[in-house]
Amino acid sequence: MAEAEIVAPGRPLFDEARLAVAGFLARYSDPTRTSYAGDLRAFLAGASGRGCPSLTPGARTSSSMRACSRNPAWPGRPSGGASRLWRASTASPSRRHPRALARRVRTPTPDRYRVHDLGLDRMELGAFIAHGAASRPADHALACLLGLLGLRVSEACGIDIEHLSTERGHRTVTVLGKGHKLAVIPMPPRVARAVDQACGERHTGAVLVTRTGRRMDRHAATRIVRRLAKRAGITKHISPHSLRHSFITAALDAGVPLRDVQIAARHADPRTTTRYDRARNNLDRHASYVVTAFIAGGA
Repeated sequence: MAEAEIVAPGRPLFDEARLAVAGFLARYSDPTRTSYAGDLRAFLAGASGRGCPSLTPGARTSSSMRACSRNPAWPGRPSGGASRLWRASTASPSRRHPRALARRVRTPTPDRYRVHDLGLDRMELGAFIAHGAASRPADHALACLLGLLGLRVSEACGIDIEHLSTERGHRTVTVLGKGHKLAVIPMPPRVARAVDQACGERHTGAVLVTRTGRRMDRHAATRIVRRLAKRAGITKHISPHSLRHSFITAALDAGVPLRDVQIAARHADPRTTTRYDRARNNLDRHASYVVTAFIAGGA
């Protein structure tokens, strides 16, 4: 009887790590999925060579996650403490609580995030909008939607002409926000004029389009923002989200109550807005001046 031939096992039908990543990302919308995919791609790229755990739930123990998060050079990503906390929470065994790993990873607390470094001050934002007005209509509309309405770049690029309306005397735009939540936002006259100029004679389709007539995406928007910033003489490295930061800090500096700023920014957690308020370090409105005047009046 002939001896049975031994057949080497073939390649598995699927990669367990890739399947885990696909299942994790499927629950999120496109912008969040893109962000998490970059974090996990960097995690996978360096996990095997740096002694970090795989993405399978059984392998992600607290000790191995601590070893990975302590690594100052998380592969291909920023090495700041806040960044490491966020990358580690993305690959954490429990995504039901985003900060589940924070109790086990020694990193700076979220209140130490230097969000003000990413925004523009009043003069810089004004110069940015002015150079947007001197550019083509779509550039001007993008600058106004990001800097004067505080929209996220995905929200601005997703606006169609059909989403523009009038409600109780206000020109409004309906945007699809984070978590697939619809929000109706009033447009001040300056923003409304910029949007109308971007639409031109069109009655349907995207408000923001490229020179070729296609819908503007986040990559095209980023290039426009950086080009306008350079023309305005702004040396900071900014992105479309930096203009949202600028909108929030400008509203706080203008005296808008914190609760109203939270509503305008559509922050689910008021602590998110509070971090912007603490980061401003505005000496002109410090409580010490009010207290001194109050005590002097009593004396």
